[in-house]
Amino acid sequence: MSNKYSQLFHRHERNPILTANDWPYPVHSVFNPGVTLLPDGTTLLLCRVEDRRGHSHFCVARSANGVDNWQIDPRPSLLADPEHYPEELWGIEDPRITYVPELERYAIVYTAFTRDGPGVALAFTDDFVSFERYGFIMSPEDKDAALLPHRINGLWALIHRPVSAPRAHMWISYSPDLRHWGDHKLMLVARRGAWWDANKIGLSPPPIQTPEGWLVIYHGVRQTASGSIYRLGLALFDLHTPELCLKRSNEWFFAPEELYERAGDVGNVVFPCGYTIEPGGDIIRMYYGAADTSIALATGSVSRMLEWLDRNGSHEQLTSG
Repeated sequence: MSNKYSQLFHRHERNPILTANDWPYPVHSVFNPGVTLLPDGTTLLLCRVEDRRGHSHFCVARSANGVDNWQIDPRPSLLADPEHYPEELWGIEDPRITYVPELERYAIVYTAFTRDGPGVALAFTDDFVSFERYGFIMSPEDKDAALLPHRINGLWALIHRPVSAPRAHMWISYSPDLRHWGDHKLMLVARRGAWWDANKIGLSPPPIQTPEGWLVIYHGVRQTASGSIYRLGLALFDLHTPELCLKRSNEWFFAPEELYERAGDVGNVVFPCGYTIEPGGDIIRMYYGAADTSIALATGSVSRMLEWLDRNGSHEQLTSG
C-alpha cells in the first residue's frame, strides 16, 4: 500500500519486524516496546509481551542494526510481582525508557494493571538484567507516562495521562525525589467534536529534546460507529516550562494503513512507545505496536517533523476544542 498519507515516516519493508512467532517461549502477542540505543550502538527493545492468560510482562530484544537478527531473552526480563507490588496484579504494560544522565541509569515508566484499572509505576536499571522498582507513582486510572531526562527548575518531571471520563488529557507533574509527585499541570487537551483526536489523547514515546522545544509525538483516539481509531500527531512544548504548549498539529501525520495495523487483537492502532535517533541527531526510527499484535518500524527525520509542525500546526489554548 502507498504511504502517501505518511510523508513524515516511511514503513520498513520487512514490517512487522517482530511477532509472537519470533519468541523463544510461548506467547500470544508482542507489541508497544520501550526503546533505547545502547552505548555500543545496539538497539534495545523492551517489548510488551502478552502471555496466553492475557497478562503482560516485558522481554528484551536486541539488534545490531535495529531491524533484524534480534537476540531475544530466553525468558521474561521483567515479570509482574503482585506479591510485593500488588498494583501489578494483572500484569505490566507499555514501557517508556528514558536515560537519565544525572543518575547514570535508565528510567522505565510503565503501566501497572490493578484491580481498579491502570496506574503508573517506575523502575530503574543500568543493564536491563536487574531492575529496581519504585512502585506506584500515579494511582488509577492513569497511564501513557514518561520521565523527562533531566530536572526542570530543580524538579523531576513526569508526563502522564489520567482519565476523567469520557475524555482524557495529557498532564505533567513534578517531584523532588522521584517518589512524591505533585504540582500537577494540564499540558494538552483532547479536542471535542469530529476532530481526529477527540475523545482522548496520550503521550506516545518520550519527548524529543530539540533547540525549539520538547517535540512530542502523541496519539489521538476518535470513536467511530465501528470502533476506535488510534492516530499520531505532533506538539511542541517549551523547554523550561514544559506544560506550555507552543504549537499543536491540526492534522494527524501517521495512521493505520497496512493490514498488520488495521487487523489484529485491537484493530486500527499504531502505538509507538519508543524510538532511536541516529548519531547526528536527525534520523529517527520509531518502533510501534501494530493492532496490539506485532511490532513494526518506521523511519523519519526530526527536522522534517518540526518543519511539518510549523506548516500544519497552530498555537494551542487549553480552553479550545
